[in-house]
Amino acid sequence: MRRCCEAVGLPCLFKGVGMAGARHPRFLLVFDFDETIVDENSDDSVVRGRALPEQLRQSPRDGSYNEHMQRVLAFLGEQGVRPADFRAVYENIPLSPGMAELFQFLSKHRELFELVLISDANMFGIEAKLRAAGAHSLFRKIFSNPASFDRRGFLTLGPYHSHKCPVCPANMCKRKILSEYLAERAQEEVEFQRVFYVGDGANDFCPSGTLTAADVAFPRKGYPMHRLIQETQEKQPGAFQAAVVPWESAAEVARYLQELLRRKC
Repeated sequence: MRRCCEAVGLPCLFKGVGMAGARHPRFLLVFDFDETIVDENSDDSVVRGRALPEQLRQSPRDGSYNEHMQRVLAFLGEQGVRPADFRAVYENIPLSPGMAELFQFLSKHRELFELVLISDANMFGIEAKLRAAGAHSLFRKIFSNPASFDRRGFLTLGPYHSHKCPVCPANMCKRKILSEYLAERAQEEVEFQRVFYVGDGANDFCPSGTLTAADVAFPRKGYPMHRLIQETQEKQPGAFQAAVVPWESAAEVARYLQELLRRKC
């Protein structure tokens, strides 16, 4: 008989699996959307090939980017861009390299991984893309800025929430969202053994700072989240607690998780 992982100094991730009445361990996998699940910034995708007036061509250096996008979407509506046009754009944004493979892996292990998505994009675009990719049902919860079509057929956008975080955009702090979600699930008696965070941007660095030494951050290699983690590790050794596994293809994330499952008792 093989010895249990604990007997050789490794934590047993699957203790109790197969025993009557036992529950599978649960891992939480958190995804960003833009330049993580998809290989572009979806806000850039909707304006590509369209002439914007000078005041809308550049993202604001000061002020709210969310409010800037509200103005951009209103302008596109005035130019005749309608729901079907927006849907087609979002559905056709390419997935990031290896993301389809990662989704296939997670689809085979739904009982072990709980998936949530936290994004500063918009709910309409995210849901359109996930449904087109056949991945919408993988996610238990999606947190993003509310977006819907008004009577004119214009896509309208709002802020997700307000918060007091000094480093995040005014409309969304992903750390606050993740912390509240973990607290909510704990109240429902769901305790995650590990949290995995897959992202790319500076706004993914804030929530990844809450991860513990048992957790794993998967920053996209060379993107802001990765650079901020590296800078923190250099300037404040030990301040960033989670293991860090950079990726160029999401297939690398799938392989890491596969190895985690392979080590079961």
